[in-house]
Amino acid sequence: MDKSMIGDLDNLPEADKQRMAAMIDQLQIRDSLRMYNSLVERCFTDCIDTFRRKTLDKQEETCVRRCAEKFLKHSMRVGLRFAELNQGQATPDN
Repeated sequence: MDKSMIGDLDNLPEADKQRMAAMIDQLQIRDSLRMYNSLVERCFTDCIDTFRRKTLDKQEETCVRRCAEKFLKHSMRVGLRFAELNQGQATPDN
């Protein structure tokens, strides 16, 4: 984010700051739910073949665990990379 934009946000009236904070919270919740739903759909599609029982068998459980770990590691790595890129843009070029 451009530093001039951050300065502009600081100059907003308190009511606008609260509205912005509420919008940001809502966006974060939406993104978290989207990520969770994507994880469930992907791992279910990849790991569950039949509905023989109410519980997962050992192979399905292992697959779901591995799928979730990969998904979360990937998401964390993308988030870190995004933060690095944002931080690089925030520093002025000399």
